[in-house]
Amino acid sequence: MLEFDQHYSELEITQNPALGAYALWQFGLGHQEGDADLAPIPLVFLVIPMVFHARTLARISSTFESSGLGKLVQKISENREELLSIHQRALAMRELSLNSLVLGISRGLITPYYEAATIRSTSPDLLPKVKVPDRAKKVGTASRKLGIWFSQFDTTDVVRALNVSL
Repeated sequence: MLEFDQHYSELEITQNPALGAYALWQFGLGHQEGDADLAPIPLVFLVIPMVFHARTLARISSTFESSGLGKLVQKISENREELLSIHQRALAMRELSLNSLVLGISRGLITPYYEAATIRSTSPDLLPKVKVPDRAKKVGTASRKLGIWFSQFDTTDVVRALNVSL
């Protein structure tokens, strides 16, 4: 977690657990919208590395929701290194993803189901009340899309498509 008495880098200001919790909440809402099922916790650890990376975020944002995960993977695969880097970013951002998940749970945005290793986003009625800065809106929209797309496949298929191991 961030200490209050230190000077923050731009990275720490823009990629923080609060924004991460918002992203995971949106991911869960999208997953529930996609098939009304609980989102597997392992997939949560792919969301932040994808939406906090500018090029990947741009590819998600430019992919129509109806096009699905296959089209996104096709776009990312145009630069093979970008596809392969998702795994490295997921490893590097594990702590941020976990802190974001914990914050989302503690603030009541996310409900964990430990026995099934799944989560559910709560309070979709908060959406109109949430005031999100314009620069963060893309993160929420992209996270929601990932939730919808990931809900259409089982965890193994998502992991295989993105060429990551959990």
